[in-house]
Amino acid sequence: MTSMSSSARPLLNRRLAEFGTTIFAEMSALAVTTGAINLGQGFPDTDGPEEVREAAVRALRDGRGNQYPPGPGVPELRAAVADHQRRRYGLSYDPDTEVLVTAGATEAIAAALLALLEPGDEVVALEPYYDSYAACVAMAGGTRVPVTLRPHEGAFRLDLDELRDAVTDRTRLLLLNTPHNPTGTVLTREELAAVAELAVERDLLVVTDEVYEHLVFDGAEHVPLATFPGMRERTVSIGSAGKTFSFTGWKVGWITAAPALLTAVRSAKQYLTYVSAGPFQYAVAEALALPDAYFTAYRQDMEAKRDLLATGLAEAGFGVYRPAGTYFVTTDIRPLGEGDGFAFCRSLPERAGVVAVPNAVFYDHREQGAPFVRFAFCKRTGVLEEAVRRLKTLAG
Repeated sequence: MTSMSSSARPLLNRRLAEFGTTIFAEMSALAVTTGAINLGQGFPDTDGPEEVREAAVRALRDGRGNQYPPGPGVPELRAAVADHQRRRYGLSYDPDTEVLVTAGATEAIAAALLALLEPGDEVVALEPYYDSYAACVAMAGGTRVPVTLRPHEGAFRLDLDELRDAVTDRTRLLLLNTPHNPTGTVLTREELAAVAELAVERDLLVVTDEVYEHLVFDGAEHVPLATFPGMRERTVSIGSAGKTFSFTGWKVGWITAAPALLTAVRSAKQYLTYVSAGPFQYAVAEALALPDAYFTAYRQDMEAKRDLLATGLAEAGFGVYRPAGTYFVTTDIRPLGEGDGFAFCRSLPERAGVVAVPNAVFYDHREQGAPFVRFAFCKRTGVLEEAVRRLKTLAG
């Protein structure tokens, strides 16, 4: 086998050169090697509702979904998604022309950006942002333009003037995530109205990642951007079963959008996974039809876990931004005498037996995120109690 010469072109596409192994893989591996409690990666440590799991088993045994499902998704799930949007938000979508099932929200984001962007197009996204956003924009040849959420009075806030100033003649698309990972911010109705006015005024497309739609706390509300005037025809809305029903390994997500937008996204999606998760699609259709009591109990359980972890982190000496949504708490490590989130997270498993994630990986402006660290609270109560006990050793 001949070795590559030093002058040979790198193997990895240069658009992806800046993206190494994800921080989640690195930190989860660290949790395994040290035996630390993993509050880094956002996956639950218990399965979701038993009746939903049994629905998947039933579909497998009945031979539903064991072969390729239809390209747009099984009709039962598309109908369930449309019904969910109508029942929850008063949004009417045609299951046949305006709903597309994807391999989780991650594929939905990738397909949307690959379909809607051309090289040189600018994408305005709220920083910090989930790491796949940057990679998908890069793969599409776009240019990301971050608008930074900044701490203000105990929460991370969007500066609407900064958002407006970020839009140029090259801006094609706004990429919006609310409830927002990692900060836990939930954009208000007033903020969303301003975003909608900007999108209409500048004729922008919008991709909205709404996977934490059912996890909003303290009386906050999730309002889909597509409900605002002029937005339904320019918005690609993304949802996911993983976050709402605690079956993240099933990788079932969906898109709702006007027919022309959906057709464009489907054109890209068909060359990614083509289809996926056949039997699970039938199960998720049943999950979306669960009574409101399920969604209420799920939210209340997560809110109690948020309070447990946030209070414990504050007692351990962290600065804590109590989230209005998602299942993550962002903390400030400067009160602990620390300033480098990467170094802190790499040493935390040995120091306290807990794994977290440095928020700086979610920033283009790394220095803006340097002192912030994210913890997940989608874990069993006993696990969170033990993590809090360990973390309190940092306070001496």
